[in-house]
Amino acid sequence: QVQLVESGGGLVQAGGSLRLSCVTSGRTRINFARGWFRQAPGKEREFVAAISWTGSTTVYADSVKGRFTISRDNAKNTVYLQMNSLEPEDTAVYYCAASLSPTRSQYDYNSWGQGTQVTVSS
Repeated sequence: QVQLVESGGGLVQAGGSLRLSCVTSGRTRINFARGWFRQAPGKEREFVAAISWTGSTTVYADSVKGRFTISRDNAKNTVYLQMNSLEPEDTAVYYCAASLSPTRSQYDYNSWGQGTQVTVSS
């Protein structure tokens, strides 16, 4: 079993930056990929970014490409999502998840964190 805990969310003005963190505990020796998803009020959960175990492969949603960067530090069991040039449309609860490979489909992810709220004011 893998436990994921997100942190780093908050309130920021449009154009600002935040860095989310996702710490893994439990079966950390399993080489899982990690993904970030988000869900805004009244909307379905959507893919944001994903990264392979080694970090050699990263995948981004078109809506965040060029603004967000996913990275990981396996020595710290932590995955990061650096979010720059934030827009009000980025407001959502952000979730970290684990999968065997860095895919876009939420159905490929079998462990999820509780989420962290990101609010971008205009």
